[in-house]
Amino acid sequence: MSIKKQFLKTNGTCKVTFHFGDDLKNVESIRIPGDFNNWDMNCEPMKKLKTGGFSQTLNLEAGKSYQFRYLIDSSVWENEPEADLFVPNGISPGEVNSVIEL
Repeated sequence: MSIKKQFLKTNGTCKVTFHFGDDLKNVESIRIPGDFNNWDMNCEPMKKLKTGGFSQTLNLEAGKSYQFRYLIDSSVWENEPEADLFVPNGISPGEVNSVIEL
């Protein structure tokens, strides 16, 4: 898993590329619900790569922080180990959301 940030000087946004795993033969879809899409669990899925991993690039407003999690096959939640921060999600004790700071 990884996150790549590319800040665009012209319009105050950041292109954020999320990459999840490689060789995930048994995974059908991965989505990224978060603050940037009102935690929509039906948001556009990540693209499956030839390597078996998944990738998605989002244009997000710079100067903000966003909570998010990966949703695998509509049932399993995962965090991004390379996130900038982790905060309690307020849903279950001990569970946290990943945070990306732009």
